[in-house]
Amino acid sequence: MRRSASSEAHDPGFGVLDGGDAVGVRAERPGRPAEVDGVADYPHEVALSDRALLLEQLDLRTDCSRCTGLCCVALTLTRSADFAIDKPAGEPCPNLREDFGCAIHARLRSSGFPGCTAYDCLGAGQRVTAVVRAAHGGATWRDDPAAARDAFAALPVVTQVHELLWYLSEVLAHPDAAPVHDDVRTALDGTSPLADLAPADLLALDVDAVRRRVGPVIDRASALVRGAAAGRRPAATRERPSATRTRPSGTGTGTHAAPSTSRPAATVRRRLRPGADLVGAQLRGLDLTGADLRGALLLGADLRGADLAAVDLLGADLRGADVRGADLSRALFVLPAQVGAAQGDPATRLPAVLDHPSHWT
Repeated sequence: MRRSASSEAHDPGFGVLDGGDAVGVRAERPGRPAEVDGVADYPHEVALSDRALLLEQLDLRTDCSRCTGLCCVALTLTRSADFAIDKPAGEPCPNLREDFGCAIHARLRSSGFPGCTAYDCLGAGQRVTAVVRAAHGGATWRDDPAAARDAFAALPVVTQVHELLWYLSEVLAHPDAAPVHDDVRTALDGTSPLADLAPADLLALDVDAVRRRVGPVIDRASALVRGAAAGRRPAATRERPSATRTRPSGTGTGTHAAPSTSRPAATVRRRLRPGADLVGAQLRGLDLTGADLRGALLLGADLRGADLAAVDLLGADLRGADVRGADLSRALFVLPAQVGAAQGDPATRLPAVLDHPSHWT
């Protein structure tokens, strides 16, 4: 069964707000889109090169300087290839400094904490820090047990809301999704205030209900963009890739020469579906344009040199996936954490709003 954005597997673990409706009033914040007659004036369509500005307006860029190290305290760590220690939720990591910085930040990977370098809260940490301080007289989780309880419980809620805002902002950047852009603007206006709710209201928020409202427009956008991309792809299957071919750049303008790709064989195409088990799959050099890999398990998959134009990767597990030389510049719904968990190199092409992780060499 295809996983929709409205039914993503998350465990909110919080009470239900009757009808799934938010309570409280939107808190004004510098950089928020201007309002016209009480409705946020989001642009009808956002150029790919301008999407970064919308992410800043929605405060979806992680800024650890405005946070109190919440991910280093609120989350559970399990000793594994990702983390060198076991740590229960609510207990500070031993590497967390008094100033909320990380004592081993520059050597996290070599110290056995690659999971920390991949983690990205999409700005939820600084948002929750501000909300909790406002509700508790400026106190942080270190100062007040009540502030700690609110902060630790609110972090996963706001992270999920920010994920939805990230996806919605991306839809506005796709001209092929223009038929749903008005619905996206409505969804943004209804969803963005939720991240600013007071702690008590955040803990009562039914995140599943929010997903059910927002998910269908994201699903329709995915189908539109993938369908358009598949329709533009040459009908002939390339059995023998040529030395190079030209692909559109990640910003939607210009071209670049890149290794050619070939269409996957029929046996591979049958595996390219939502939620597919593609652990360790050999997908090197394949043209995967328009594939729906939402929620797919791509752990350790070989995607070197593959073209993932208009491939839906919402919720896909890319841990250890080899994306060296791959083109993800036009892939759909890619989060920073997915990129951080994969293995790439300077030749890997990413969406314009994502940076190459520092550990990619």
